Amino acid sequence: MKILVTGTAGFIGSHVALKLLERGDEVIGFDNLSDYYDVTLKQARLARFADHPRYTHIQADLADREAVEAAFATHKPQRVINLAAQAGVRYAAQNPHVYVSSNVTGFLHILEGCRHHDVEHLVFASTSSVYGANTTMPFSEHQSTEHPLTLYAATKKANEMMAHSYAHLYGIPSTGLRFFTVYGPWGRPDMALFLFTKAILAGEPIKVFNHGHHKRSFTYIDDIVEGVIRSLDHPPAVNPGWNAAAPDPATSNAPYRLFNIGNESTVELLRYIEVLEQCLGRKAQMELLPLQAGDVPDTEADVSELVHAVDYRPQVSVEEGVANFVRWYREYYGA
Repeated sequence: MKILVTGTAGFIGSHVALKLLERGDEVIGFDNLSDYYDVTLKQARLARFADHPRYTHIQADLADREAVEAAFATHKPQRVINLAAQAGVRYAAQNPHVYVSSNVTGFLHILEGCRHHDVEHLVFASTSSVYGANTTMPFSEHQSTEHPLTLYAATKKANEMMAHSYAHLYGIPSTGLRFFTVYGPWGRPDMALFLFTKAILAGEPIKVFNHGHHKRSFTYIDDIVEGVIRSLDHPPAVNPGWNAAAPDPATSNAPYRLFNIGNESTVELLRYIEVLEQCLGRKAQMELLPLQAGDVPDTEADVSELVHAVDYRPQVSVEEGVANFVRWYREYYGA
């Protein structure tokens, strides 16, 4: 297939693009290489497949309507995976406008491209952060997500609603994936595992919020990529059982689905740090701090819907995944 993948210089996007190329697909990559974090890391990710004969790269911003329209018109992708976004929960306090520009306006341009070019299936990134103030565990797609606690989560909730409206109005098969705490080689430098590793190797203290009692559905990158591609290969159909009078938040009569994608086994942050210490052969100096504003103490993924739909089954334990990350980090940075 010919697939447009946005965010191919990003953490998840680069892994997805490489996997698609390895299985024989043609990939049109789209990324603006923003300076939100180290651009050389983004360039290094791209370098792994930039010269592949079935890869074409477009450096542009999703908020650039003409650039997105040209990408669809020129390359005519059969399917689209939208992973480009302004990420990070806390950065929104400093630069809220970039979140709306990239995550909302940019996503509208993707939807319009799909609408006018007969795209067979749109898969787009959402986030477990949309569960916001929910406290019932595990998080299920059938729960309400009307109370996001951060602007980032609010933009992703907006994506879900925008995609549904386009699926309903124009019949665009769409699948939203709510990612749960993705980690692994080539990860983002602003994420906990990256920050902790850098600090521990430098002999500096790490900031451990909520005194390390967070619990997360830490999900290894390879398991995420497998779920993304399996979802891409199974476009949704109309659900004839939809009840218009009292719809379930996870269902609709439009060709539209939402799935949690993550590891059902939760791990406490202190255990995560302990595994990292073992892999590095060093102890962490921990600065124990209270819960941060906008953060939630626990996340836990119910992925039964995705298991049923595409036989999604995460394989990588935290012990194996963290070891893989540390191996990559030491090699990449010579640490």
